[in-house]
Amino acid sequence: MTVHPHTRFVLPDSLNATEPPEARGLARDQVKLLVAEGSTITHTRFDRIGNHLRPGDLLLVNTSGTLAAAVDGTWITGAGVARVVVHFSTALDDGNWVVELRNGGAPMLGGTAGDQVELPRGILTLLAPYQSESNRLWRAKPPVTDMVGYLQRHGRPITYSYVNKQWPLASYQTVFARDPGSAEMPSAARPFSFELVSRLAAQGVLIAPITLHCGVSSLESHEPPLPERYDVPEHTAGLVNWVKGNGGRIVAVGTTAVRAIESAVAADGSVVAARGWTDLVLGPDHPAAVVDGLITGMHAPEASHLLLLESVAGGGTVQQAYDAALHERYLWHEFGDSCLILR
Repeated sequence: MTVHPHTRFVLPDSLNATEPPEARGLARDQVKLLVAEGSTITHTRFDRIGNHLRPGDLLLVNTSGTLAAAVDGTWITGAGVARVVVHFSTALDDGNWVVELRNGGAPMLGGTAGDQVELPRGILTLLAPYQSESNRLWRAKPPVTDMVGYLQRHGRPITYSYVNKQWPLASYQTVFARDPGSAEMPSAARPFSFELVSRLAAQGVLIAPITLHCGVSSLESHEPPLPERYDVPEHTAGLVNWVKGNGGRIVAVGTTAVRAIESAVAADGSVVAARGWTDLVLGPDHPAAVVDGLITGMHAPEASHLLLLESVAGGGTVQQAYDAALHERYLWHEFGDSCLILR
């Protein structure tokens, strides 16, 4: 059953961020920051986020690096030949990949098992639909075994129609990126600069890593997120428990960090080291148990991520934040502005 977020709004096209802030003359950490704490809304700038964090707070950051996950190919079917862009979404345990086929910015839904896509230096073979109810995503045999290296040589970052041109892969990496594996950037951390991280550390704000590799986001409207691979290290789990026990706040940098840490909660409410695949969907019937707040970009109307925000802060707070962001003309999506939401 589809669950719709409480938060409702209409996003005008003029508020889609079409380019990185650096192209608009801003440093990464100079984008707008909206702080929502209870019923209080504050408008500031991201490099001043330390004014809203306390010594002893813990930031959970996603170390997943963004792949150049879009590759041009030729889809060879019984009916002929078509140009196609393959979006490599998720590496599976058996060496196969979840992929999405797109043409002209739209998903191609006419594939059948056994179809092949000719790619640079290899062939991609469709094996079976990844979801039984849809053939938007496919389980596929990739052209090579080392797909991370292959994508470095032949791919480019995934983009959607609101982005006005191709930007280099560096524009899609965060300062925390260490483990390549995300089809799309874990973009909540994009506004962090090395200088800002240093200032926060000197202020007494703690930082700990988790990893969650993001799949493609093109199916997020009305649909729950797909299973994703994650890793909560033992030292991060221990630090979360220590901070909670000493009155500090756990602030996740991004919905990915929320999903990962909440997937590592034991029956007694403590956090334990965990890794593997998570199918956790946070929302009204499964509120966040550990996270006290999150740093996040602005999400599209009806996005499943809005349910996750509501699971942390409540629907009223998220609605108030989005109404304020629209009124102040914040920019949306991965190159847009930012929001700190606290319980």
